[in-house]
Amino acid sequence: MTTEQLENVVIRFTGDSGDGMQLTGTEFTKTSAIAGNDLATFPDFPAEIRAPAGTLAGVSGFQIHFSSNAVFTPGDAVDVLVAMNPAALKSNLADLKEDGVLILNSEGFNKRNLERVNYDKDPRQDSSLSKYRVFDVDITGMTLKAIEELKLNQRSAVRCKNFFALGLVYWMFNRDPKHTIEWVEKKFAKQETIKNANIYALKAGYAFGETSEVFTHNYIVKKADIPKGRYRNISGNEALALGMMAAAELSGLELFLGSYPITPASDVLHYLSRQKKFGVKTFQAEDEIAAISAAIGASFCGSLAATTTSGPGLVLKGEALGLANMLELPLLVIDIQRGGPSTGLPTKTEQADLMLALHGRNGESPLPIVAAKGPGDCFYAAIEAARIAVTHMTPVILLSDGYIANGAEPWPIPSMQDIPKIDVQFRTEVEGFQPYLRDPKTLARPWAIPGVPGLEHRVGGLEKQDVTGTVSYDPQNHEHMIKTRAAKVAAVADSLPPTEVDGDLEGDLLIVGWGSSHGAIEAALPALRSNNKKVGHIGLRYLNPLPKDLKEICGRYQNVLVPELNMGQLSKHLQTELGLKVAEYHKVQGKPFRVIEIIEAAKRVLEAN
Repeated sequence: MTTEQLENVVIRFTGDSGDGMQLTGTEFTKTSAIAGNDLATFPDFPAEIRAPAGTLAGVSGFQIHFSSNAVFTPGDAVDVLVAMNPAALKSNLADLKEDGVLILNSEGFNKRNLERVNYDKDPRQDSSLSKYRVFDVDITGMTLKAIEELKLNQRSAVRCKNFFALGLVYWMFNRDPKHTIEWVEKKFAKQETIKNANIYALKAGYAFGETSEVFTHNYIVKKADIPKGRYRNISGNEALALGMMAAAELSGLELFLGSYPITPASDVLHYLSRQKKFGVKTFQAEDEIAAISAAIGASFCGSLAATTTSGPGLVLKGEALGLANMLELPLLVIDIQRGGPSTGLPTKTEQADLMLALHGRNGESPLPIVAAKGPGDCFYAAIEAARIAVTHMTPVILLSDGYIANGAEPWPIPSMQDIPKIDVQFRTEVEGFQPYLRDPKTLARPWAIPGVPGLEHRVGGLEKQDVTGTVSYDPQNHEHMIKTRAAKVAAVADSLPPTEVDGDLEGDLLIVGWGSSHGAIEAALPALRSNNKKVGHIGLRYLNPLPKDLKEICGRYQNVLVPELNMGQLSKHLQTELGLKVAEYHKVQGKPFRVIEIIEAAKRVLEAN
């Protein structure tokens, strides 16, 4: 037996939806985080709610990249692939490195499962897997053997096989399974048999790796050199929820979320619905329109109001979002993008709602738009969106996406004392009150809570007379108000911090990304800069209005490349707003960028000039 030290490892657990691959990956992630590795994860769910077992449509996967170095993405190529059946093998094999470790559940490779995915021959018995290190393990059979004394029914017993696979991979990477055992004991405290079955299977998998002599190597990945502090593993949706709660505390407002469940945004509603003890109010509405309308009402009454959704839901919210724009009330509208159009690819990622966020309302209705860069960054993006909303009295759209929402990473828990307060000024003085009398700097109108004597005012979707708020059909006033609301959004740029540039501050190439492309670009930067090229990277937080210094920064480079998981929406926005000529790189496959894809796209731009 040889123990080998590695710096980076990418593992992908794959099987049928229902095989527990997400749970397996999550437990391995938690244990790796406790071991001190930096990491990033990529859960990949089936798009169909319950695809037939054993089919390609039903494959569920969980990928984790863990390392003793800094990690920016869940990894490109896979080092270890665990495949529970032929469908999992067929849909994931192309991502496994040559000479990579392939662990197959032999019981899953029966005639019926092979036929379901059109394997003419069992791939274990021809040469198609010869370039991999294949371990054909009877995971199901040994799981049943390990727990047979518990007398579980066949279906429940088979479901424990994911813990056998987890135990085996724990042994391969010298992971201590005690944290998972403790979790199982707590999770199934009232289900003694299930608890014991999972623990028996986990220990059996570990013992198989240790004693079978099938494996000639196991591996060590040392702790990452990351700053000291308190960390927790956090997903993008969890960070969004915590960010909204933090924004409420920083502003002294009560948080209200009006939402309608939709993939991949529902987890935010689930998380916040459990936070009543912190004063969080959640409302699951009957549809998207009711959800945002309830949030508008909460904002009118002085709450920090938010609504969460994904692309199709943002479409439905369009009319009410226009109302919030007309009312000039603060509102967080969080769009966790997924593949479209229509129902599209509900569990797959995309960055194709930028134009919808910019223009998806009737009339002239511009809004500030911010974007989160990664799971942990969602926390700060939510706070920033709230700051803009209450400072400028406007709805703000926060764009995340499915890759960020479901991905996870170690996150240093911040101190609330280190985060600036959000200043909220409610109008209390009756004298001189006018509902649309504006702050000369921000152009924000006063936030007057209903029920305060002397501050009575009307709101609604009809155009307002400037200052008084009276309904007005005056053509000149309408144009004035249109321009005033646009100027208010443009004024947000005055409060934005200087744009941060990673890498070289001038030179051959600037890569401008947004959202979940951030990690892949950041990981590609060292390779691009090592080739005597000066390359910089901007991960844009503010998509509307754009930062005032962005055009000047882009002008320092000979080329600007914009990679996007759409057909060039930010590229067009930059060309329209700043007159920038940029090189575009598109991908619309429901999958995030790989680092190598960014490197190759950048090299093409550099070589063409």
